[in-house]
Amino acid sequence: MNTTTDEMSRQDAAPAAGSLLSRLFPAVALYWLVTAGAVALIALLKAKDLIGPDNDDVMRLVEIRDWFAGQGWFDLMQYRLGLSGGTPMHWSRFIDAPIGGLIKLFSMFMSVEMAEGVAASVWPLLLIGPLLLAVGFAGRRMGGKTDGPRIMHLALGLGALFVLTCMKFRPGALDHHNVQLLLAIGIAALLADRRGRVSGHAAAGMATALAIAIGAETVPFVAVVCFCVVARWIWQGAAFASGARAFGASLALTITAAFLATVPPSAYAIVTCDNLSFGFYSLSAFGGAGLFGLACLPARATMAVRFAASVILGATLGVAALVIAPQCLGNPLADLDPMLVDLWLNHVTEAQSIIGEMQQSPETVAGFYAVGLFAILICAMHIWRGNERGLHLLFLLLIAASWAVSLVQVRGSLFANLLSIPPLALLIGDLQKRARENPKSLVVNLGFVVATLASLPAVWGLSGIVWKNGMASAGTEMLSMDNAQTDDVCGDAQDMAALRGLPPGTVAAPSNRGAGILRFTPHRVLSAPYHRNQGGMLAELHIGMASLQDALLLLRQAGVTAVAFCRNDPQTEKLIELNAGGLYASLARGEVPAYLTPVRSSGKFQIFTVNKADPK
Repeated sequence: MNTTTDEMSRQDAAPAAGSLLSRLFPAVALYWLVTAGAVALIALLKAKDLIGPDNDDVMRLVEIRDWFAGQGWFDLMQYRLGLSGGTPMHWSRFIDAPIGGLIKLFSMFMSVEMAEGVAASVWPLLLIGPLLLAVGFAGRRMGGKTDGPRIMHLALGLGALFVLTCMKFRPGALDHHNVQLLLAIGIAALLADRRGRVSGHAAAGMATALAIAIGAETVPFVAVVCFCVVARWIWQGAAFASGARAFGASLALTITAAFLATVPPSAYAIVTCDNLSFGFYSLSAFGGAGLFGLACLPARATMAVRFAASVILGATLGVAALVIAPQCLGNPLADLDPMLVDLWLNHVTEAQSIIGEMQQSPETVAGFYAVGLFAILICAMHIWRGNERGLHLLFLLLIAASWAVSLVQVRGSLFANLLSIPPLALLIGDLQKRARENPKSLVVNLGFVVATLASLPAVWGLSGIVWKNGMASAGTEMLSMDNAQTDDVCGDAQDMAALRGLPPGTVAAPSNRGAGILRFTPHRVLSAPYHRNQGGMLAELHIGMASLQDALLLLRQAGVTAVAFCRNDPQTEKLIELNAGGLYASLARGEVPAYLTPVRSSGKFQIFTVNKADPK
């Protein structure tokens, strides 16, 4: 059979193209381009605002604006939030800096306001690339030399679907959780190294330190990461000593650099439990240095000696934690006022426990927890069978740690679902291979389909909603990346314009509207949903529930100049229910006390100024 020149050219080109897509970086670039384009298209076509709807997205922008306006790098006080003196924020400048850099870059070509929106849109899309790189890298390592490229593509596919259904990577998402997700899967990919390379473990140590510096939520995950490195050194000894030393030294040096870069000298000795401070710094630096010292033991040291030395280091760290930061060994929100727990924290979705989620929204539980549990079982099965025990044990521990955190706070499920991708990609790849070898086997092919669907959190979430509401509820809007906010929520452009027209002062408004008021007006606000703002949040709640006369005293004590009443805010509705004789209940009935002067009553916000003179 004769072959034409064109056909021969196509045959010669096919392997080259296949070889190109089998490489990590070209494949990641393709998935990044397609995924980021899809995310942008879905989100921006119906976006009414380029800044994300979450309070944290808005507050991050406010923090960056204050920094640009002259507030110091080390000064994280939000002076316009809470009672007199302001509220110290616990976020890291390591997130402010790159977002701020994008704003400065884009402001060279457009207005500052537009530059803020474009930067907020571009930032999460940029993060998709390195996240997919880590996912593909981990998948390639799971597949090994033979099946690496195939498993890489499966992992990238699962990663793309994760991003498409994860609100943390939509345009406008300025919260730091997307960076934390990136660091978590990056650390896992770097540690999933059969050879224990020095460069990879040094990079993992740096990423681990950055995870601590950016947010304390990752501390349990970081603890398990360090345990995995120590356990591998105990098991492998001299064969892994270089990798262990690289990780320990990198962790200690990077956390030191992060501490010096973000903590002012005046706060070096202060211990806080929700951000990088002396407590987390000292324990991390000492632990990293200790691991470096352990890995310097003579190569002839037996496993028993390595184990004993590690126990001594662990015990020393435990004692140090008890001495330096005993208050950080429990729940960082344990000292939250019971009133705030009842009226605020118990209604924050990402802070819900599995029990709270089952009580409030049982249809969502499977979407949060099923994939992580499935991955844990798959990893355990491979370990039991002796298949790549080291890699599967690593992912088992990392997924289990995040899954355990999700039992207490549902936000941990995002980490568990993301970390589940590499081992589940390997499972799908194995079943796919068997299905190709046995095309007529119903059991094999059905197993492949079921395993693939079971690896997708969106499938579990969709199933839960259909289970509750029936097939008629199924639709693409259920997988929308939009926040649950609706047009009925207070704080639209007209509301903000009315507030902005008032002389700068202090506004009493529901906590969920506080960040928006800070963004759009020059006012300070009593309340925004942050645990360090207990005083301001409690002040607003007590004002809303107080009798008319007591409310006036509380308004004067807090220096409030305006009240922004939002009848349909869930927290406000609860306050009205708790005290029918309170200020908010009176305003809901249209009964305005003499010390309040209406400014706007036709919008969602009913805005009143507080009279300076006592009512007659």
